Amino acid sequence: MARVLAFSACERGVLPAQVLQQHSEGALSCPRQRAFPRRKAVKASSKGNHWKASGAAISRSSATGARRLGRHVAQAAETLGAGNSSADASAAPHPLDELSQEEIRSAAAAVRASFGDDVAVRFNVVTLAEPPKAQLLAYEAGTGPAPPRAAFVIVLVPATGEAFEMEVGLPEGAIVRREALPLGVQPLVSPADCDLAEAIVKADAGVAALLEERYGITDISLLACDPWSVHIASEDYAPLRWREDGVPPRLVQTFLYMRDDVDDNHYAHPVDLLPTVDLNAQKVVHLDMQPTAPEIPTASVNYHREKLASNTYLQAVWRSEMAPLNVVQPEGASFSVSGHEVTWDKWTLRIGFNYREGLVLHNVCYDGRPVMWRGSLVEMAVPYGDPNPPFERKCAFDVGDYGLGFCTDSLELGCDCLGHIHYFDATLSDSAGEPYDVRKAVCMHEEDAGLLWKHVEYRTGHSEARRSRRLVISSIATVVNYEYLFYWYLMQDGSIEFEIKLSGELSTNLLSAGEPTPEYGVMVAPGVNAQIHQHMFCARLDMAVDGHSNTVSEVDVVPCPAGPSNPFNNAFIAKQTPLVSEAQAQRVADQRTARSWKIESADKRNPVNGHPTAFKLVPFTRGAAQPTLLTGPDCAVTARGQFATKNLWVTPHKDDERWPAGDYTIQNGGGEGLPAWTAEDRNVEAADVVLWHAFGVAHVPRPEDFPVMPCETTGFSLKPEGFFAGNPGIDLPPTRNEQSKCCSDKK
Repeated sequence: MARVLAFSACERGVLPAQVLQQHSEGALSCPRQRAFPRRKAVKASSKGNHWKASGAAISRSSATGARRLGRHVAQAAETLGAGNSSADASAAPHPLDELSQEEIRSAAAAVRASFGDDVAVRFNVVTLAEPPKAQLLAYEAGTGPAPPRAAFVIVLVPATGEAFEMEVGLPEGAIVRREALPLGVQPLVSPADCDLAEAIVKADAGVAALLEERYGITDISLLACDPWSVHIASEDYAPLRWREDGVPPRLVQTFLYMRDDVDDNHYAHPVDLLPTVDLNAQKVVHLDMQPTAPEIPTASVNYHREKLASNTYLQAVWRSEMAPLNVVQPEGASFSVSGHEVTWDKWTLRIGFNYREGLVLHNVCYDGRPVMWRGSLVEMAVPYGDPNPPFERKCAFDVGDYGLGFCTDSLELGCDCLGHIHYFDATLSDSAGEPYDVRKAVCMHEEDAGLLWKHVEYRTGHSEARRSRRLVISSIATVVNYEYLFYWYLMQDGSIEFEIKLSGELSTNLLSAGEPTPEYGVMVAPGVNAQIHQHMFCARLDMAVDGHSNTVSEVDVVPCPAGPSNPFNNAFIAKQTPLVSEAQAQRVADQRTARSWKIESADKRNPVNGHPTAFKLVPFTRGAAQPTLLTGPDCAVTARGQFATKNLWVTPHKDDERWPAGDYTIQNGGGEGLPAWTAEDRNVEAADVVLWHAFGVAHVPRPEDFPVMPCETTGFSLKPEGFFAGNPGIDLPPTRNEQSKCCSDKK
């Protein structure tokens, strides 16, 4: 059996030196219309519900995540009460259900056996090999069998620097495919890799000596090491060639901070040392530092409940509490859940989850009509705009570099989620090929969404109004310093909205040598600089508007030229331009023309106006309109993040086109993903189309963003455009909330 280089459950939390020693050893209808075995449906009660079957499992706490500094703490998962579980262990899994713990173990065992006893391997990913779309469509339509289940595995051989993609048939455990990646291609940095990088730095004698020599720091336990992928700004970067044996380095750079204790906000105390480690060699291979040791800021700038009283200049006592505001649903929530299938109002969909995208929505239908086959967030580019060395290397592609699923938090009832909540757990794998559960990875609940529509007939004074509610499906990922809060909203007017809230902490640094004030950042605390940066997101929207044959058009509201047909020069129209090829469909948002993109059915027509039934993608309906990628055309960030130079790309569906910046973004030279696929300029008219929507936030930090950032928001909407014959919300019953109370003297 192959040896495994990994953090096992019992190793997490041990001293760095011990860790290093151990490592050196070692279809057109909704899914509800498909007849297949169903798990028992569960209505939400006043307690959080879980679909995961009862039983012991390895769990991950809410404080962990990829690139996170906290240790992965293995613990037995609580046995879930039968009344709170929507899983039936005897039911056959749906083809899109994530791998069970047993399936992960079976796949990992098969991979180990295939390498033999003499090869030490380290697992990067063990996840579901998602079946081809054609097979899923046939299955959902009842015209084909359930696609066979298989695991997709990425495994590393640190001694040689090799990486392999493998596919394992389940449940038999047969190796279906084994493919060696080109030498030097680096899979994502896993949670265990982040822990290993920090352990390497803390165990390095050279780092310890410099800390003592420059700052008098001797207690390494108070050192925090933020692990970042290394953005290769130049091929001259020395650590790429530090080895002479031909083994490619697997590099992680670690930004250093000091803290008073484990709860102290270390981002208030940046250190100028920047070690780069090679995970394959398990050693520090490069150190950046300023010529002379700058002063480490010492002010206490804290948000932690146990540290607020220590603040040097910010609030140190709690403000007065406000009166309670409770979300009460006396009859429970209105959704029902069967396994991963959800029914709410006129919506049906399936909830998915994986290591890289995190939350995925499958087969989203409204009143039995398909709208979106698959929707998820598939990439992020986060460039920092400081050219002063070593910050030219500061950039992260958080989805491809770390995986949003690996970074996902466990959510807390009454804090992260209010009301009557249904939780979905997630099962992932660690670097030993062992499964662990992320409890409460996805939250689902209802929210009041204000008035959906209202009209008062002024002649009679008669008022008709309907309040709306929305179904909220959310998850939160912590990527070291940043929190990304992801919210899908299903609305009662047939709209779908996607909102991202950004919170957490700024990644801080000291001023560069000779820099009296920051030119590329903002001082957010005494001696603490926060650099200007962007967060560029990319959503993959596999649309299915009344079927899988759609055409995308661009719609601009533009003034008409003056002339005989416009004698008063007051005319303006909605100009529609079909986007029929991949090259033509590379578009940038334009708020001056209220630009939107319409996804039209090639087969169905609206009964009122005769136009194709459609949905439209409306950019920046959450937060302010923002620019595309701001790095220059010859910048290495732009080469890798080409997807973010446009707000829209449209491609014909292809099963293996999933990642817009390429399958592997670590130490990647760029040019992969969307720019490579669209070079063929394929037809996208009356086709099975995928929309890639890039959007984001240009973040100029404020002192108010420190020590923890109030949420910034961005997002988009998918709105019905001739999909219905009229307002789909007029059938909402006229109700009045009798629990509302008047607290003024007006009755």
